[in-house]
Amino acid sequence: MTETDFVPSAYLEEKEAGSTVWKAPSNIALVKYWGKKENQIPANPSVSFTLQASCTETRLEYTKLEKESPDFSFDLLFEGAPKESFKPKISTFLSRVENYLPFLRKYHFTIETSNSFPHSSGIASSASGMAALALCLMDMEKELDPKMEMDFFYRKASFLARLGSGSACRSIKGGIVQWGRHKDIENSSDLYGIPYPYSVHPVFEQYHDTILLVHEGEKQVSSTLGHDLMHNHPFAKQRFEQAGKNLKALQPVFIDGNLVEFISLVESEALSLHAMMMSSMPYFMLMKPNTLEIINKIWEYRNASKTHVCFTLDAGANVHVLYPENEKDQVLQFIKDELVAYCQNGQYICDRIGFGAKKL
Repeated sequence: MTETDFVPSAYLEEKEAGSTVWKAPSNIALVKYWGKKENQIPANPSVSFTLQASCTETRLEYTKLEKESPDFSFDLLFEGAPKESFKPKISTFLSRVENYLPFLRKYHFTIETSNSFPHSSGIASSASGMAALALCLMDMEKELDPKMEMDFFYRKASFLARLGSGSACRSIKGGIVQWGRHKDIENSSDLYGIPYPYSVHPVFEQYHDTILLVHEGEKQVSSTLGHDLMHNHPFAKQRFEQAGKNLKALQPVFIDGNLVEFISLVESEALSLHAMMMSSMPYFMLMKPNTLEIINKIWEYRNASKTHVCFTLDAGANVHVLYPENEKDQVLQFIKDELVAYCQNGQYICDRIGFGAKKL
């Protein structure tokens, strides 16, 4: 599909007012997306686990205006209180999607949103937030176009979410989601995420992700700025090639359930992401001392226990500890005994691979 496929024709229905509520999950990339082109197009393909517990819930209420507004008309509440600092990002998002949702200036919106996890702490709050908002807007569009098919509904929701936050397009569907054009992956697209199209071993269907909150609060450098720094990065070309090769290498891993190779690829990807940050100009580091302590503890424990626990990192200091269902009790005890001490205020989130966004 192309961008023009998401531009609607005349709507069949009119709607004076209404509301909708969606909950969308965060996701954790296994092969990392870092660097983008114009219009939120990824510089390299990526693949992620959709999470279950780490999510954003968004309520959208809309009322038709007497006449079309010259600007977007909306109020924004975060965790029950007005959040003016979020409004510019929402305005930017609405301006990007207006061509695909031509009714936006005809309504006043009240957007109420809340997270199940700390905002801006490296758990991809923008991904779950933009996914939830995109789904609310698509629910509204489906009211105007009742004949819309659900496959198109979800694909367009992913397309719209991408225009708010690139990784948000991977937070619509559950399980393993792939985003970005790859010559060896059927139906892959730069415009939206797709459910991983190949066989997946049962071991990956119940995978766990315990998120260790090493550092809460605003990151030193935003993901948006970090992506921009890839434009003139000396190792950008090699990194984009590496991501494509790793995505291809994961295909037999997902089929066979080869956890040793899975660990090698996933941990390498995590460290490559942060290597790009540390070698950009200006350079920066989002890992904290406790991030490194946790990584070394995981390596020591894995060697001693012969379990398949591993780590990955997002664009932040927090550590995602990944492990299979059949090792859950043993690894979770290790986390409580050895790793929670390195978390800020002892905070961590027990999460697992989930089923995607849900209408409430």
